[in-house]
Amino acid sequence: MRYISTRGNAPFRPFSEIVLSGLAPDGGLYLPETYPVIGEQELEQWRRLPYRELAFQVIRRFASDPDEADLRAIIDRTYTARTYRSEEIVPLTTVDGDVHILGLSNGPTLAFKDMAMQFLGNLFEHILERTGRTLNLLGATSGDTGSSAEYAMRGKRGIRVFMLSPYGKMSPFQTAQMYSLTDPNIVNLAVRGVFDDCQDLVKKILADGSFARSHGLGTVNSINWARVVAQVVYYFKGYFAATRTSDQEISFSVPTGNFGNVCAGHIARQMGVPIRKLILATNENDVLDEFFRTGVYRVRSSADTYQTSSPSMDISKASNFERFVFDLAGRDPVTIRDLWTRIDSLGRFDLSGTEMFSRIGQFGFVSGASTHSDRLRTVRDLYHRHGLLLDPHTANGLKVGLEHKEKGIPLVCLETALPAKFEAFIVEAIGRRPPRPTGTETIESLPQRFHLIDADEAAVRRILEESPLL
Repeated sequence: MRYISTRGNAPFRPFSEIVLSGLAPDGGLYLPETYPVIGEQELEQWRRLPYRELAFQVIRRFASDPDEADLRAIIDRTYTARTYRSEEIVPLTTVDGDVHILGLSNGPTLAFKDMAMQFLGNLFEHILERTGRTLNLLGATSGDTGSSAEYAMRGKRGIRVFMLSPYGKMSPFQTAQMYSLTDPNIVNLAVRGVFDDCQDLVKKILADGSFARSHGLGTVNSINWARVVAQVVYYFKGYFAATRTSDQEISFSVPTGNFGNVCAGHIARQMGVPIRKLILATNENDVLDEFFRTGVYRVRSSADTYQTSSPSMDISKASNFERFVFDLAGRDPVTIRDLWTRIDSLGRFDLSGTEMFSRIGQFGFVSGASTHSDRLRTVRDLYHRHGLLLDPHTANGLKVGLEHKEKGIPLVCLETALPAKFEAFIVEAIGRRPPRPTGTETIESLPQRFHLIDADEAAVRRILEESPLL
């Protein structure tokens, strides 16, 4: 398996190399030359596999290195009942008839990001031990990526994490999960701005190849291909859990802001999972919903990005979107370079009325958005009818998913996080606090440690320069 850049001006590279580098040197994102396709017979054989074996079967299709024995050991060390509080790893809960919630938030930080980040931490450690290298990970978070990355990388040999987050824009629980860590290899940078400011800083610094190489930089954001691959696994698992035979279709509803989670669904569909609809659910920051409805991709400024009750989705520039558009464009890098040049110069591109946009339906995408009142209503209704609590992001997915639900087609909504991470919202919705897992009862009272900086590239570079390699 070789990897190419969406921009077309980077050499072919193997899996282990792109995992460490993040962005391609031409500024594009890595994708495999071709997607592996799983036939119906093999799909049926996979139906009976436990999660660890399923993860091995999926991931090894994309990773020719490390070798099979090492990859299996990494996966077996990652997906354990102890880490995810269940041997099932991702349990399926039925809400109504053939409407289900896929539980992805049982990991250490109570968010779906743990599903991929725990694997990435163990994979990084294996590659670095084998090569004798060290790695400075530079990332940006709107809420959950930061804590899941830091918990996955804390104490890992040869790894230091520099995580940028929007100061004052995350929930108190999310903030405490990150800023209360005292591990010496974790560095939190609180940025005066929004998530897109943080993400832009990361991408600009990583795009400086000379600086990135001299400081051993990599990334844990969803632009890292290994994270996307690890997320593909639970689409297979969700499909098997919600269907009986491998000729049945299914739809997934996915809350998304940065397009990483739903991008994994797109890849699972390309591999052969019979997904009828990929239902993309946004909040008031509806850049992606606007594109899938109209063909116009219009990046918002920081001032035009809303702070909402589903903060992990308060994103107006979706990094992983480039991977899907590359497939939509017939994998033509010239088109991608042109479109992203327009984004850099004009902040938008318009595919409405084009042949490209007419092909959207071939990929199964539909979309919708929710408001704060929608989320409150969805949470209240589910709680009063079934005693089930959802976090505000998963409520986005359920609300939009039900709008696109088709009779006879199972609908699986992907859980984003546990309600405990968004206590104020839950109190507003049902008048009581959500239950908290053991060990998190007083997390907000812990001392916090972070650097407060402006959204300034030079400030981030100075901190990186002043931090010697491990």
